[in-house]
Amino acid sequence: MPNSLADFNVRDPDEAERDLLACCASRAFARSVAARRPYRDLAQLTAAADSAVRALDWPDVLEALSAHPRIGERSQEAWSRQEQSGVEDDLRPALAEGNRAYEERFGHVYLVCATGLTGTQMLTKLRDRLDNDEETERKVVGDELAKITCLRMAKLVGA
Repeated sequence: MPNSLADFNVRDPDEAERDLLACCASRAFARSVAARRPYRDLAQLTAAADSAVRALDWPDVLEALSAHPRIGERSQEAWSRQEQSGVEDDLRPALAEGNRAYEERFGHVYLVCATGLTGTQMLTKLRDRLDNDEETERKVVGDELAKITCLRMAKLVGA
């Protein structure tokens, strides 16, 4: 992993794409952001990441979602563990049930930018989103994926 934006800017294209997959597991996203290097600052990098996520076709979003653990499950991935640190153990059964209902309804993992949220807030959002139609939920998923990705971009370059 790079330890700075300058390091990221000069990485081999294949290495840069591999690094970017830790932020958003869509190969289309990684290719797009890596191809736009160099970035002058974190703001330009996160703007490019946000734009790239929002330009993804739905199959590319699903590819990205495949790398995200269910909310409330204990992840092996350090960033996911940190992001979901607000989940209280007593909420895990309710989140597991909510995840099942969500996946039955929409066919993919429930995604929420968990950073700074309590488990109760994540569960409330999950339950509220079960009422969304498919089009609305896809928009919400895109927004949440963009938020998560931008936060991870800052971690990627040590900002």
